[in-house]
Amino acid sequence: MTTPNPARITVVIADDHPLFREGISRALQLSGTIDVIAEAENGRDALDIIRREQPDIAVLDLRMPELDGIAVLHALTRDNIPTRVLLLSAFTESASVYQAIEEGAAGYLTKDTKRSEIISAIHTIHHGQTVVPPDVTTGLAEQIRKRRTQSAPTLTAREQQVLQAIARGLSTPQIAQELFLGASTVKTHTQHLYEKLNVTDRAQAVAEAMRRGLLE
Repeated sequence: MTTPNPARITVVIADDHPLFREGISRALQLSGTIDVIAEAENGRDALDIIRREQPDIAVLDLRMPELDGIAVLHALTRDNIPTRVLLLSAFTESASVYQAIEEGAAGYLTKDTKRSEIISAIHTIHHGQTVVPPDVTTGLAEQIRKRRTQSAPTLTAREQQVLQAIARGLSTPQIAQELFLGASTVKTHTQHLYEKLNVTDRAQAVAEAMRRGLLE
């Protein structure tokens, strides 16, 4: 561990492969703008160090013993620790990248990325921007579209009417009267809504529908 220079970006590196970890650390230290203040060989140690030191950026292997990079990232986000996370991985599937960004990662690069590009990514992340590999950008956009489709279930016209009525606070008899339906039919539509939204009551249904963009 080194004493950080306040003029430099402080970084913690975690990877279970010593040669790779040491190579990244050496390259960052030689950049002249980055201080590697600690290293870890597994996710649990990395999390403990990050919580204690709160570096500007944590460079984490996606696959590590104890806790993987996503688990560490999730814990940092949950605990409101300001350290930004750059994940490094041998995997470039858009689903992995999407999960990383969704969990709050500031960057995701492959392990064969040039050291100079990792240094550049750290500077970009430090300035508040997000870094992803150019070759997965299209796949990432497709993954986002897919997740949006999955998160917005298709409602029938009648289910949408019932949902709107529930959002206005109408009771089952009032909805039945307004839509010229039997109360039992309204209950059936309501139950279908609950199933599609994965909720169990009216308040949850309205909140979830708003989250998914089904209600204005």
